[in-house]
Amino acid sequence: MSALSGNSLRIENLSDSDDTRVMIRALNTNDKTKDIGHAGTAMRFLSAYYACVPGEVILTGSDRMKNRPVGELTETLRKLGAGIEYLEKEGYPPVKINGGNLVSKDIEIDSTISSQFISAILMIAPLLSDGLKLKLKGKPTSASYINLSLNLMKKAGIQWQWEGQEISILPGKYQPGTFHVEPDWSGASYWYAVTALAENAEIVLEGMENTSCQGDSAVKDIFENFGVATVFNRNGAVLRKNNNICRLFEFNFILNPDLVQTVVPVCVSLGIPFHITGTKTLLIKETNRIEALIKEMEKFGASVASDTSGEWMSWDGNREKHVSKPLINTYNDHRMALGIAPLCLREGEINIKDPTVVNKSYPHYWEDLQKAGFTISCR
Repeated sequence: MSALSGNSLRIENLSDSDDTRVMIRALNTNDKTKDIGHAGTAMRFLSAYYACVPGEVILTGSDRMKNRPVGELTETLRKLGAGIEYLEKEGYPPVKINGGNLVSKDIEIDSTISSQFISAILMIAPLLSDGLKLKLKGKPTSASYINLSLNLMKKAGIQWQWEGQEISILPGKYQPGTFHVEPDWSGASYWYAVTALAENAEIVLEGMENTSCQGDSAVKDIFENFGVATVFNRNGAVLRKNNNICRLFEFNFILNPDLVQTVVPVCVSLGIPFHITGTKTLLIKETNRIEALIKEMEKFGASVASDTSGEWMSWDGNREKHVSKPLINTYNDHRMALGIAPLCLREGEINIKDPTVVNKSYPHYWEDLQKAGFTISCR
Protein backbone atom coordinates (compact mmCIF):
# COMPACT_ATOMS: atom_id res chain seq x y z
CA MET A 1 0.00 0.00 0.00
CA SER A 2 2.81 2.40 0.80
CA ALA A 3 4.54 1.64 -2.51
CA LEU A 4 1.25 2.03 -4.41
CA SER A 5 0.78 5.43 -2.75
CA GLY A 6 4.17 6.64 -3.96
CA ASN A 7 5.62 5.97 -0.50
CA SER A 8 3.43 8.65 1.07
CA LEU A 9 2.39 6.34 3.90
CA ARG A 10 4.57 6.42 7.00
CA ILE A 11 4.76 3.08 8.82
CA GLU A 12 5.54 2.85 12.53
CA ASN A 13 6.36 -0.23 14.63
CA LEU A 14 7.39 -2.18 11.53
CA SER A 15 8.59 -5.72 12.14
CA ASP A 16 12.25 -6.54 11.48
CA SER A 17 11.41 -10.10 10.42
CA ASP A 18 12.82 -11.69 7.27
CA ASP A 19 9.43 -11.43 5.54
CA THR A 20 9.36 -7.68 6.09
CA ARG A 21 12.97 -7.27 4.97
CA VAL A 22 12.25 -9.24 1.80
CA MET A 23 9.35 -6.95 0.91
CA ILE A 24 11.35 -3.79 1.58
CA ARG A 25 14.31 -5.01 -0.44
CA ALA A 26 12.16 -6.09 -3.40
CA LEU A 27 10.29 -2.78 -3.50
CA ASN A 28 13.39 -0.61 -3.13
CA THR A 29 15.92 -2.19 -5.50
CA ASN A 30 16.10 -1.88 -9.25
CA ASP A 31 17.20 -5.47 -9.80
CA LYS A 32 15.17 -7.13 -12.51
CA THR A 33 15.17 -10.43 -10.62
CA LYS A 34 13.66 -10.36 -7.14
CA ASP A 35 14.48 -13.41 -4.98
CA ILE A 36 11.99 -13.59 -2.11
CA GLY A 37 13.26 -16.82 -0.55
CA HIS A 38 10.54 -18.57 1.50
CA ALA A 39 8.26 -15.51 1.75
CA GLY A 40 4.93 -16.66 0.32
CA THR A 41 3.18 -13.41 1.25
CA ALA A 42 5.80 -11.43 -0.66
CA MET A 43 5.41 -13.66 -3.74
CA ARG A 44 1.63 -13.16 -3.85
CA PHE A 45 1.55 -9.43 -3.05
CA LEU A 46 4.51 -8.55 -5.29
CA SER A 47 2.99 -10.47 -8.21
CA ALA A 48 -0.01 -8.13 -8.10
CA TYR A 49 2.11 -5.06 -7.43
CA TYR A 50 4.43 -5.60 -10.40
CA ALA A 51 1.46 -6.48 -12.61
CA CYS A 52 0.31 -2.87 -12.32
CA VAL A 53 3.75 -1.23 -12.46
CA PRO A 54 5.29 -0.62 -15.93
CA GLY A 55 8.34 -2.73 -16.67
CA GLU A 56 9.58 -6.30 -16.56
CA VAL A 57 10.37 -8.17 -13.36
CA ILE A 58 11.20 -11.78 -12.50
CA LEU A 59 9.98 -13.11 -9.14
CA THR A 60 11.69 -16.24 -7.85
CA GLY A 61 12.37 -17.91 -4.53
CA SER A 62 13.52 -21.02 -2.68
CA ASP A 63 12.93 -24.59 -3.84
CA ARG A 64 9.87 -24.76 -1.58
CA MET A 65 8.54 -21.52 -3.04
CA LYS A 66 8.84 -23.03 -6.50
CA ASN A 67 6.39 -25.70 -5.36
CA ARG A 68 3.79 -23.36 -3.87
CA PRO A 69 0.96 -22.74 -6.35
CA VAL A 70 0.25 -19.27 -7.75
CA GLY A 71 -1.83 -20.32 -10.75
CA GLU A 72 -5.17 -18.91 -9.56
CA LEU A 73 -3.62 -15.52 -8.79
CA THR A 74 -1.70 -15.48 -12.08
CA GLU A 75 -4.78 -16.29 -14.16
CA THR A 76 -6.77 -13.57 -12.40
CA LEU A 77 -4.04 -10.99 -13.08
CA ARG A 78 -3.92 -12.11 -16.72
CA LYS A 79 -7.67 -11.48 -17.01
CA LEU A 80 -6.96 -7.91 -15.90
CA GLY A 81 -4.37 -7.53 -18.66
CA ALA A 82 -1.10 -8.52 -16.97
CA GLY A 83 1.58 -10.24 -19.02
CA ILE A 84 2.83 -13.10 -16.83
CA GLU A 85 4.95 -16.05 -17.96
CA TYR A 86 5.96 -19.14 -15.99
CA LEU A 87 9.71 -19.69 -16.32
CA GLU A 88 9.85 -23.27 -15.05
CA LYS A 89 6.75 -25.22 -13.96
CA GLU A 90 3.25 -24.24 -15.09
CA GLY A 91 1.31 -22.66 -12.23
CA TYR A 92 4.35 -22.11 -9.97
CA PRO A 93 7.17 -19.57 -9.48
CA PRO A 94 9.42 -18.27 -10.87
CA VAL A 95 7.35 -15.91 -13.00
CA LYS A 96 8.23 -13.10 -15.41
CA ILE A 97 5.85 -10.17 -15.19
CA ASN A 98 5.32 -7.40 -17.74
CA GLY A 99 3.20 -4.87 -15.92
CA GLY A 100 1.42 -1.59 -16.35
CA ASN A 101 -1.51 -2.37 -18.67
CA LEU A 102 -4.26 -3.47 -16.31
CA VAL A 103 -7.91 -2.70 -17.03
CA SER A 104 -11.05 -2.77 -14.88
CA LYS A 105 -13.20 -5.89 -15.23
CA ASP A 106 -15.69 -7.92 -13.27
CA ILE A 107 -13.77 -11.09 -12.46
CA GLU A 108 -14.04 -14.28 -10.41
CA ILE A 109 -11.43 -15.99 -8.26
CA ASP A 110 -11.38 -19.27 -6.38
CA SER A 111 -11.38 -18.11 -2.76
CA THR A 112 -10.78 -21.56 -1.25
CA ILE A 113 -7.02 -21.68 -1.94
CA SER A 114 -5.39 -18.66 -0.28
CA SER A 115 -6.67 -15.38 1.14
CA GLN A 116 -3.40 -13.82 -0.03
CA PHE A 117 -4.47 -14.20 -3.66
CA ILE A 118 -7.54 -12.10 -2.89
CA SER A 119 -5.74 -9.51 -0.75
CA ALA A 120 -3.14 -9.07 -3.50
CA ILE A 121 -5.84 -8.29 -6.08
CA LEU A 122 -7.78 -6.02 -3.74
CA MET A 123 -4.79 -3.83 -2.89
CA ILE A 124 -4.11 -2.95 -6.54
CA ALA A 125 -7.82 -2.58 -7.41
CA PRO A 126 -8.14 1.15 -6.52
CA LEU A 127 -5.51 1.99 -9.15
CA LEU A 128 -7.65 0.55 -11.96
CA SER A 129 -9.58 3.22 -13.88
CA ASP A 130 -13.01 1.95 -12.80
CA GLY A 131 -12.02 -0.01 -9.74
CA LEU A 132 -12.93 -3.68 -9.52
CA LYS A 133 -15.73 -6.12 -8.76
CA LEU A 134 -14.35 -9.40 -7.50
CA LYS A 135 -16.65 -12.41 -7.16
CA LEU A 136 -15.49 -15.07 -4.73
CA LYS A 137 -16.04 -18.68 -5.79
CA GLY A 138 -16.48 -20.99 -2.80
CA LYS A 139 -16.19 -20.30 0.91
CA PRO A 140 -13.23 -17.96 1.48
CA THR A 141 -10.24 -19.46 3.27
CA SER A 142 -8.86 -17.31 6.10
CA ALA A 143 -11.51 -14.63 5.49
CA SER A 144 -10.20 -12.75 8.54
CA TYR A 145 -7.09 -11.85 6.51
CA ILE A 146 -9.24 -10.45 3.70
CA ASN A 147 -11.02 -8.32 6.29
CA LEU A 148 -7.65 -7.22 7.65
CA SER A 149 -6.55 -6.03 4.19
CA LEU A 150 -9.84 -4.22 3.55
CA ASN A 151 -9.77 -2.48 6.93
CA LEU A 152 -6.25 -1.18 6.31
CA MET A 153 -7.27 -0.01 2.83
CA LYS A 154 -10.19 1.87 4.39
CA LYS A 155 -7.83 3.60 6.83
CA ALA A 156 -5.83 4.73 3.79
CA GLY A 157 -8.87 6.29 2.14
CA ILE A 158 -10.10 3.46 -0.11
CA GLN A 159 -13.85 2.81 -0.38
CA TRP A 160 -15.21 -0.71 -0.72
CA GLN A 161 -18.22 -2.95 -0.16
CA TRP A 162 -18.35 -6.65 0.62
CA GLU A 163 -21.77 -8.18 0.16
CA GLY A 164 -22.19 -11.94 0.03
CA GLN A 165 -19.68 -13.35 -2.45
CA GLU A 166 -18.80 -10.05 -4.11
CA ILE A 167 -16.27 -7.39 -3.13
CA SER A 168 -16.42 -4.03 -4.91
CA ILE A 169 -13.48 -1.62 -4.78
CA LEU A 170 -14.00 1.96 -5.96
CA PRO A 171 -11.21 3.72 -7.88
CA GLY A 172 -9.12 6.00 -5.74
CA LYS A 173 -5.71 6.88 -4.34
CA TYR A 174 -4.08 5.75 -1.13
CA GLN A 175 -3.98 8.85 1.04
CA PRO A 176 -0.86 10.04 2.88
CA GLY A 177 -0.82 9.26 6.56
CA THR A 178 0.82 7.37 9.41
CA PHE A 179 0.13 3.72 10.15
CA HIS A 180 1.03 2.13 13.48
CA VAL A 181 1.45 -1.62 12.98
CA GLU A 182 -0.23 -3.72 15.66
CA PRO A 183 1.84 -6.27 17.58
CA ASP A 184 1.49 -9.72 16.02
CA TRP A 185 -1.12 -12.00 17.58
CA SER A 186 0.40 -15.00 15.79
CA GLY A 187 3.65 -14.33 17.63
CA ALA A 188 1.72 -13.81 20.86
CA SER A 189 0.29 -17.33 20.56
CA TYR A 190 3.64 -18.86 21.59
CA TRP A 191 3.45 -17.01 24.91
CA TYR A 192 -0.03 -18.41 25.41
CA ALA A 193 1.57 -21.84 24.93
CA VAL A 194 4.25 -21.00 27.51
CA THR A 195 1.57 -19.93 29.98
CA ALA A 196 -0.48 -23.09 29.41
CA LEU A 197 2.51 -25.41 29.82
CA ALA A 198 4.20 -23.72 32.79
CA GLU A 199 3.39 -24.73 36.36
CA ASN A 200 2.63 -21.12 37.18
CA ALA A 201 2.76 -18.10 34.93
CA GLU A 202 1.78 -14.47 34.51
CA ILE A 203 2.96 -12.84 31.31
CA VAL A 204 2.37 -9.29 30.04
CA LEU A 205 2.31 -8.86 26.25
CA GLU A 206 2.85 -5.16 25.74
CA GLY A 207 0.74 -3.30 23.20
CA MET A 208 -1.78 -6.08 22.53
CA GLU A 209 -5.34 -4.79 22.11
CA ASN A 210 -8.64 -6.55 22.66
CA THR A 211 -10.10 -4.79 19.59
CA SER A 212 -7.59 -6.14 17.06
CA CYS A 213 -8.84 -7.02 13.58
CA GLN A 214 -6.22 -9.78 13.28
CA GLY A 215 -7.83 -13.19 12.95
CA ASP A 216 -5.23 -14.76 15.22
CA SER A 217 -6.43 -12.60 18.11
CA ALA A 218 -8.83 -15.54 18.60
CA VAL A 219 -5.93 -17.18 20.45
CA LYS A 220 -7.10 -15.45 23.64
CA ASP A 221 -10.40 -17.32 23.42
CA ILE A 222 -8.91 -20.60 22.21
CA PHE A 223 -6.49 -20.81 25.13
CA GLU A 224 -9.26 -20.51 27.68
CA ASN A 225 -9.61 -24.24 26.89
CA PHE A 226 -6.03 -24.74 28.09
CA GLY A 227 -6.24 -22.88 31.38
CA VAL A 228 -5.11 -19.42 30.25
CA ALA A 229 -7.14 -16.30 31.08
CA THR A 230 -6.50 -12.93 29.41
CA VAL A 231 -7.06 -9.53 31.00
CA PHE A 232 -6.38 -6.29 29.16
CA ASN A 233 -5.03 -3.13 30.77
CA ARG A 234 -3.28 0.01 29.52
CA ASN A 235 -0.02 -1.91 29.08
CA GLY A 236 -1.45 -4.70 26.94
CA ALA A 237 -2.63 -8.25 27.53
CA VAL A 238 -1.98 -10.02 30.83
CA LEU A 239 -1.91 -13.82 30.58
CA ARG A 240 -2.59 -15.81 33.74
CA LYS A 241 -2.74 -19.56 34.29
CA ASN A 242 -5.91 -20.82 36.00
CA ASN A 243 -5.86 -24.59 35.26
CA ASN A 244 -9.41 -24.67 33.81
CA ILE A 245 -8.50 -27.24 31.16
CA CYS A 246 -10.98 -28.86 28.77
CA ARG A 247 -11.27 -32.64 28.33
CA LEU A 248 -11.66 -32.53 24.54
CA PHE A 249 -10.67 -29.69 22.21
CA GLU A 250 -12.67 -29.07 19.04
CA PHE A 251 -12.25 -26.04 16.80
CA ASN A 252 -12.50 -24.89 13.18
CA PHE A 253 -9.29 -23.07 12.20
CA ILE A 254 -10.58 -21.82 8.83
CA LEU A 255 -10.07 -18.19 9.96
CA ASN A 256 -6.73 -18.72 11.74
CA PRO A 257 -4.76 -21.68 10.33
CA ASP A 258 -1.43 -20.23 11.53
CA LEU A 259 -2.44 -21.11 15.11
CA VAL A 260 -2.57 -24.86 14.44
CA GLN A 261 1.17 -25.32 15.03
CA THR A 262 0.78 -23.66 18.42
CA VAL A 263 -2.32 -25.56 19.50
CA VAL A 264 -1.51 -29.13 18.42
CA PRO A 265 1.75 -29.39 20.44
CA VAL A 266 0.03 -27.87 23.48
CA CYS A 267 -2.79 -30.43 23.28
CA VAL A 268 -0.28 -33.28 23.00
CA SER A 269 1.81 -32.09 25.94
CA LEU A 270 -1.25 -31.48 28.14
CA GLY A 271 -2.80 -34.79 27.08
CA ILE A 272 -5.93 -33.19 25.63
CA PRO A 273 -7.59 -35.18 22.80
CA PHE A 274 -8.59 -32.99 19.88
CA HIS A 275 -10.47 -32.90 16.61
CA ILE A 276 -9.82 -29.78 14.56
CA THR A 277 -11.01 -28.73 11.10
CA GLY A 278 -10.30 -25.92 8.65
CA THR A 279 -6.73 -27.09 8.13
CA LYS A 280 -6.65 -27.64 4.35
CA THR A 281 -4.42 -24.65 3.58
CA LEU A 282 -1.68 -26.12 5.80
CA LEU A 283 -0.82 -28.44 2.90
CA ILE A 284 0.62 -25.57 0.82
CA LYS A 285 2.36 -23.40 3.40
CA GLU A 286 6.14 -23.15 3.93
CA THR A 287 5.97 -26.93 4.18
CA ASN A 288 3.16 -29.47 4.30
CA ARG A 289 2.38 -28.48 7.87
CA ILE A 290 0.02 -31.36 8.54
CA GLU A 291 2.61 -33.94 7.52
CA ALA A 292 5.32 -32.10 9.47
CA LEU A 293 3.22 -31.94 12.65
CA ILE A 294 2.33 -35.62 12.41
CA LYS A 295 6.00 -36.57 12.10
CA GLU A 296 7.21 -34.35 14.93
CA MET A 297 4.40 -35.24 17.35
CA GLU A 298 5.40 -38.91 16.94
CA LYS A 299 8.61 -37.99 18.75
CA PHE A 300 6.43 -37.14 21.77
CA GLY A 301 4.57 -40.44 21.54
CA ALA A 302 1.43 -39.05 19.88
CA SER A 303 -0.12 -40.55 16.74
CA VAL A 304 -1.95 -37.62 15.16
CA ALA A 305 -4.34 -38.50 12.33
CA SER A 306 -5.54 -36.54 9.31
CA ASP A 307 -7.46 -37.14 6.11
CA THR A 308 -5.70 -36.98 2.73
CA SER A 309 -7.40 -33.70 1.77
CA GLY A 310 -6.22 -31.98 4.96
CA GLU A 311 -9.71 -31.04 6.09
CA TRP A 312 -9.18 -32.27 9.66
CA MET A 313 -6.65 -33.45 12.23
CA SER A 314 -7.32 -35.47 15.37
CA TRP A 315 -5.67 -37.25 18.28
CA ASP A 316 -7.20 -39.67 20.80
CA GLY A 317 -5.11 -38.50 23.76
CA ASN A 318 -2.99 -41.68 24.04
CA ARG A 319 0.79 -41.32 24.16
CA GLU A 320 3.48 -43.93 23.85
CA LYS A 321 6.95 -43.45 25.29
CA HIS A 322 8.49 -40.50 23.51
CA VAL A 323 12.02 -39.88 22.28
CA SER A 324 14.39 -38.51 24.91
CA LYS A 325 15.79 -35.08 24.04
CA PRO A 326 14.15 -35.14 20.58
CA LEU A 327 15.64 -33.33 17.59
CA ILE A 328 12.81 -31.36 16.01
CA ASN A 329 12.95 -30.89 12.26
CA THR A 330 11.69 -27.49 11.14
CA TYR A 331 11.29 -28.12 7.38
CA ASN A 332 12.26 -24.49 6.61
CA ASP A 333 9.08 -23.50 8.48
CA HIS A 334 9.34 -20.91 11.24
CA ARG A 335 6.16 -22.04 12.97
CA MET A 336 7.49 -25.55 13.56
CA ALA A 337 10.25 -24.14 15.78
CA LEU A 338 8.09 -21.44 17.34
CA GLY A 339 5.22 -23.77 18.20
CA ILE A 340 7.13 -26.78 19.53
CA ALA A 341 9.86 -25.08 21.59
CA PRO A 342 7.57 -24.30 24.59
CA LEU A 343 7.01 -28.04 25.10
CA CYS A 344 10.33 -28.21 26.93
CA LEU A 345 8.46 -26.91 29.98
CA ARG A 346 6.79 -30.31 30.36
CA GLU A 347 8.79 -32.66 28.13
CA GLY A 348 12.35 -31.77 29.13
CA GLU A 349 15.19 -30.89 26.79
CA ILE A 350 14.23 -30.30 23.17
CA ASN A 351 16.66 -29.73 20.32
CA ILE A 352 15.60 -27.55 17.38
CA LYS A 353 17.16 -28.08 13.96
CA ASP A 354 17.88 -24.86 12.04
CA PRO A 355 16.83 -22.48 14.86
CA THR A 356 17.38 -19.39 12.66
CA VAL A 357 14.22 -20.34 10.78
CA VAL A 358 12.31 -18.19 13.31
CA ASN A 359 13.82 -15.08 11.68
CA LYS A 360 11.06 -15.28 9.10
CA SER A 361 8.49 -13.86 11.51
CA TYR A 362 9.94 -13.61 15.08
CA PRO A 363 13.71 -12.97 14.90
CA HIS A 364 14.13 -12.31 18.63
CA TYR A 365 12.23 -15.38 19.82
CA TRP A 366 15.15 -17.21 21.42
CA GLU A 367 16.34 -14.05 23.18
CA ASP A 368 12.82 -13.44 24.50
CA LEU A 369 12.61 -17.01 25.82
CA GLN A 370 15.93 -16.50 27.61
CA LYS A 371 14.59 -13.31 29.21
CA ALA A 372 11.67 -15.41 30.50
CA GLY A 373 14.07 -17.86 32.16
CA PHE A 374 14.51 -20.57 29.50
CA THR A 375 17.95 -22.11 29.16
CA ILE A 376 19.03 -22.03 25.52
CA SER A 377 22.33 -23.16 24.06
CA CYS A 378 23.64 -23.45 20.51
CA ARG A 379 25.90 -26.21 19.30
